[in-house]
Amino acid sequence: MTALDLSSPVAVVGTGTMGQGIAQVALVAGHPVRLYDAVPGRAREAAEGIAARLDRLVAKERLTAADRDAARARLLPADDLTALADCALVVEAVLERLDVKQELFRTLEDVVSDDCLLATNTSSLSVTAIGGALRVPERFVGLHFFNPAPLLPLVEVVSGFATDVTCATRAYETARAWGKTPVACADTPGFIVNRIARPFYAEAFAVYESQGADPATVDAVLRECGGFRMGAFELTDLIGQDVNESVTHSVWQAFFQDVRFTPSLAQRRLVESGRLGRKSGRGWYDHRDGAERPEPHTAGRAEPPAYVVAEGGLGPASDLLALIREAGIEVRAEDEDNGTRLVLPSGGQLALADGQTSVEYRDVVYFDLSPDYRAATRVALSHSQDTPARTVAEATGLFQALGKKVSVIGDVPGMIVARTVARIIDLAHDAVARGVATEQDVDTAMRLGVNYPLGPFEWSRRLGRGWAGSLLDDLHERDPSGRYAPSLALYRHACAPEKREDTP
Repeated sequence: MTALDLSSPVAVVGTGTMGQGIAQVALVAGHPVRLYDAVPGRAREAAEGIAARLDRLVAKERLTAADRDAARARLLPADDLTALADCALVVEAVLERLDVKQELFRTLEDVVSDDCLLATNTSSLSVTAIGGALRVPERFVGLHFFNPAPLLPLVEVVSGFATDVTCATRAYETARAWGKTPVACADTPGFIVNRIARPFYAEAFAVYESQGADPATVDAVLRECGGFRMGAFELTDLIGQDVNESVTHSVWQAFFQDVRFTPSLAQRRLVESGRLGRKSGRGWYDHRDGAERPEPHTAGRAEPPAYVVAEGGLGPASDLLALIREAGIEVRAEDEDNGTRLVLPSGGQLALADGQTSVEYRDVVYFDLSPDYRAATRVALSHSQDTPARTVAEATGLFQALGKKVSVIGDVPGMIVARTVARIIDLAHDAVARGVATEQDVDTAMRLGVNYPLGPFEWSRRLGRGWAGSLLDDLHERDPSGRYAPSLALYRHACAPEKREDTP
């Protein structure tokens, strides 16, 4: 099954930011495009807005003047749905309400031919439920673009329970022909990205709610240690707290209030107070003119230790040993292959975050996970109130000697990056085991859809087969609510034998 022919008209119903973006993508790809909005005059305004963006593309030399003029000639605002009768594809981007979408598609079905593809851009509603209202639900599919649609490459192609495979394939190939990177997924709450990304927000909010660290510090650690493009607090301020919370709540409800997807009470209070982020001027941060951005907690200078004793190769943090030697600090090795700790001159220990707490031990400081310790510019440390000050100072000085800023947070099991990555890996394995998507499509979706530094399965391979499950087991022991209980899929993955490279 091939993509739609470029001569085939494409319609977009709903002319907000997302609708205009999708229309622009189809238009630049070469299709005639019809725009419809239920509000009189909106479609014409949207056409003018798209034309203005095409002008900007010409000014930036990303589009020729001739191609712009041709695109403008193919763009037609429609005053009535009947103008969409000859379209080969209709994409809906209207209000995120099931009843509204169902009624729209029931009306469209009486207008277009039976071989016209019908698609929803919903981000949180069930594709199956929307299509269930149709006479021919087999030709109904989800085409979930990401905002801004002309710039972000990812499109989730979602098959509902009744979607015919040939229709899903045609939608997939059409998205690819438009220059997008499509991924195929089954109809599940949140699809791929909004399902697997929930811990990125949830764990940041949980650290804040437990008074482990303030938003600015959590965000700095996620960016500068974890390698994420933005921190959870600043990203939700950009998205809109109401929008982000609505998606979280929708996924939670759709999974029958599964504790793994429980919304944040702190975010709920933010929404109730009208602090929705950038669009309202205040969210987690103050975005009003003249407001100062709070600085993350950064420890003062401390003397580095003269030497450290490495108990094994430090596992996922093994790159630190080379960095420590390069900084001129002696590394004395002990023969423990699986060790993940450094012993400091004071006798205290510096350990990679493992889901346990410092208060359980007499003299341990934890450090957070990073996908690239050499590139990281900040490292978080965690300790209890009873940890000796000398141990904290030596641990701080060690990372400062490596050129890193140090943020000291509370005694948070799993810290910030480590617990977030472990939960993302777990949800990814669970999704693949349930047939939501392939490992490759999950990694592609998370890298392109939310700019993660690595896909969950790339992380899983790099960190080791049992790393995420072990950390989550430790967290689950300390918080037996079920939030951190590893999935059966992750357990099976950890227990499965490693494949030899020559195994087919």
